[in-house]
Amino acid sequence: MAVTPSRSGHLPTNGLNLYYDVYGELGSTPPLLLIPGSFMATDSMRSWVSAFVDERAVIVFDQQGHGRTPDASRTMSYEQFADDAAALLRALNVEHADVMGYSQGGGVALQLALRHPALVSKLVSLSATYRKDGWHPSALEAIEGLTATAFAGTPVEKAFKKHTPDAAAFDAYLEKMKVLGIEDQNISDAQMRSISARTMVIIGDADAVKPEHAVAMFNLRGGGDEEAAASGTLPEAPAARLVILPATSHIGIFGQSALVAPMVNAFLNDVTPATPDLF
Repeated sequence: MAVTPSRSGHLPTNGLNLYYDVYGELGSTPPLLLIPGSFMATDSMRSWVSAFVDERAVIVFDQQGHGRTPDASRTMSYEQFADDAAALLRALNVEHADVMGYSQGGGVALQLALRHPALVSKLVSLSATYRKDGWHPSALEAIEGLTATAFAGTPVEKAFKKHTPDAAAFDAYLEKMKVLGIEDQNISDAQMRSISARTMVIIGDADAVKPEHAVAMFNLRGGGDEEAAASGTLPEAPAARLVILPATSHIGIFGQSALVAPMVNAFLNDVTPATPDLF
């Protein structure tokens, strides 16, 4: 289903001219802030917007140097991107939002929940890590090997050069992105435990994110229920949820909006898992 933003624009914030889209009408139900992954722009999130917009308003924005948001002289960090997201929500008069980020966007979502806890109602981490060692080493090696040639003629390069037609500027942006990706972030276990928002962790079993890292994140966010293990039932919505999709890669999971969105909606709506009769 094709979706059209109800509101779009640029927001001067934190030294950026930040581009954003709003789908649906912002109201009493917390909207869903969708944060795209590395090099991705708002337009790439259309299938995910379509999967959620019937139940809640959706906000998407282009991070620094992504899509319609030009790069700036400032350095890049997950913390800074989270502050940008917080500024956007406040400018839109959003007091609380559910937040879902993919890959790099998932890391930004974690920082948003840490740095601006009052803004985040629920948190969904899709193929993201909270520490550098959560990635398979080969994923970091692939980032290190990126060159401008790999992006020649792609939507990433075209979008960038539409607002900044300077090859040297694109090269500089790419180098900053590589540093951001390789250095990643380092959220401590104590910080992960301190996040107030209920959390859902989603990866693929062939993801760039290590399965054991996703399980660690799930446990730190309050996952695992001894009473449920003993009784075999969940009488109420759990504090954390974990999804590992079979035969699914880091890029492949992005194409699974039709499968993932109903599970995410159930989480956002605090749906209690059903318990069938066995006997």
